[in-house]
Amino acid sequence: MDGETLARVGYLALILAALGGWVLVEFRQRMGQALRMGLAWGLIFVGMMAGYGLWSDIRREVMPIQEVGAAGEVEVPRSMDGHYYLTLMIDGTAVPFMVDTGATGMVLAARDAERLGIDLASLEFRGQANTANGVVRTARVMLEAVELGPFRNERFGAFVTEGALDQSLLGMDYLGQFRMEFDGGKLVLRQ
Repeated sequence: MDGETLARVGYLALILAALGGWVLVEFRQRMGQALRMGLAWGLIFVGMMAGYGLWSDIRREVMPIQEVGAAGEVEVPRSMDGHYYLTLMIDGTAVPFMVDTGATGMVLAARDAERLGIDLASLEFRGQANTANGVVRTARVMLEAVELGPFRNERFGAFVTEGALDQSLLGMDYLGQFRMEFDGGKLVLRQ
């Protein structure tokens, strides 16, 4: 351990010793009650930590990812990580995307492509894409119907990557059909 870590551990040990001493003096005749209180506070702390850890997973279910406004515009709230996520209906299947204005095309992660019924083994990975993780090979696919709220595209071209991609990306070939506005923590898409 370096000096800073050792100092922090020592500081924590002093605080715990002081707190433990107080508990012993205050509850010397009622140790059972002290243990019950300590266990209750420990469970409260563990529950709070679990809730905080799960919030990023459940917030997408609790909070709407996108909304269609009265004038037909699509409003996408900014996520806590600073990105914008939206869900497209592709051939009747909901596919989540991260908005990537630095990407040229619509790029499907392998698991999303499989959910859409695309056979990855039959694809010919002839193209290349430069990503943050380096160069990956891509295969061009044609999607029959792509829907975002009231907007619909027939026979829209997309790419499937051969490399590992955790999240499908929505690039400018799709986003370019919209007028995009960033307004108060949300992205507004209009045609």
